Amino acid sequence: MFSISGILKYINLNGILNMRFLATVIFIFTSLDVSANKLPLPLNDSDYRSVDENEAKLGQLLFYDPILSGNKEVACATCHHPSLGTGDGLSLSLGDGGKGLGNKRIVDYENLPEQRVPRNAQPLFNLGAKQFKTLFHDGRVQVDLSRPSGLRTPLEEEMVEGFSSIISAQTMFPVLSADEMAGHYSENEISEAVRRGTLTGEGGAWDLISKRVGSIPAYSDFFIDIYDHIEVAKDIKFTDISNAVAAFMEFEWRSDTSPFDDFLEGKLNLNISQENGMELFYGKANCSSCHAGALFTDHQFHATGQPQVGPGKAARFQSHSRDLGRFRVTGNIKDKYAFRTPSLRNVELTGPWGHAGAYNELEAFLGAHIDPYLALSNYDKSNVTLTKYDTNDWKIMDDASEVKAIADAISIKPVIISKGEVTDLLAFLGTLTDTKAQKGRLGIPETVPSGLKIPNPQ
Repeated sequence: MFSISGILKYINLNGILNMRFLATVIFIFTSLDVSANKLPLPLNDSDYRSVDENEAKLGQLLFYDPILSGNKEVACATCHHPSLGTGDGLSLSLGDGGKGLGNKRIVDYENLPEQRVPRNAQPLFNLGAKQFKTLFHDGRVQVDLSRPSGLRTPLEEEMVEGFSSIISAQTMFPVLSADEMAGHYSENEISEAVRRGTLTGEGGAWDLISKRVGSIPAYSDFFIDIYDHIEVAKDIKFTDISNAVAAFMEFEWRSDTSPFDDFLEGKLNLNISQENGMELFYGKANCSSCHAGALFTDHQFHATGQPQVGPGKAARFQSHSRDLGRFRVTGNIKDKYAFRTPSLRNVELTGPWGHAGAYNELEAFLGAHIDPYLALSNYDKSNVTLTKYDTNDWKIMDDASEVKAIADAISIKPVIISKGEVTDLLAFLGTLTDTKAQKGRLGIPETVPSGLKIPNPQ
């Protein structure tokens, strides 16, 4: 909560009182809809885990290197590229079995993917913040200090120790997914290990990836230099690879230098539209009830009536195309169709929006979020950005009973605001765009030690 002394600290710029900023603060205090105790304190170093820059530089190479994928064709950066807001610009990604980047990515008909990746590629901004205790749309990776690994994941008791953070642990999923990085079950030794269910331990998928990386002298030397517990290449474990990649993501895309951050520190004045949008965000539109704090998320799960596009999330023995969200993790009926509240940092850059990327325009997404019942009943399929693929992406939205089930689970109330107010909200959200974080601190390497092709726009 803001105190008067805290406010005065922010408005004193180099010993000179910024009267316009003071007027803004008075406006916030006296508004019927906005109170200053809803505004977050600015982010600072104490909000983030510390990062070793040399470890981050190792992670940079691994992040852009397809060596981590089964067929050596897909890198982390394929679906999380800085030029695309750390996503891929698609509603649903094409991982293994695709060629190209972003909306130019096409199906490789000589290596057909099994399906689209079921959920929209999530942005990577601020994942080094200590507040993050759950990751993925459904929160299936979660900090749990009662477990030996300190984490709860779908691997349960098979989960190994050694991951330095929750962001490190999340990297284990893409390399084990046939749709994302592992490849089809019979295509390579890693996908075959996944098929056998041999994920950890000697000969498991992680072990095979570690040996691949360790067999490249430039990588093994780098690991030996960085980590005290690694003396020779065979000491490299998947957790070491994962920790390096995590360090890179945390270092590269820390985002706390947006115009809104400058506003909180008294370094910048918002324009009228942005101020009006801020008033709406913290007041009438009630956005801050879920998009709370400096990261603009409550880290909780809510059913907001998002349209379901693509294959959905089903077990291998199931044939439905539903995505029941958090329910798949908890089994609690109240969690059906609930998904984690995304951070709004750099939200202008991170489309398409929604767990299935159902909206490729932020204004359309915002309008749907304001009245999800109406949006579901009037959903326009042209709102997606999907590469051509011979599959039925509309099984759910073409079934009235399935759409009704999504609508029945909605847990948020519609808000009545004008078109002009939507414009003001968008103006405020624009103040969360951080160009420094967008560019990244280390950037894209020119080459990687494997010699494989780095994902890059053509």
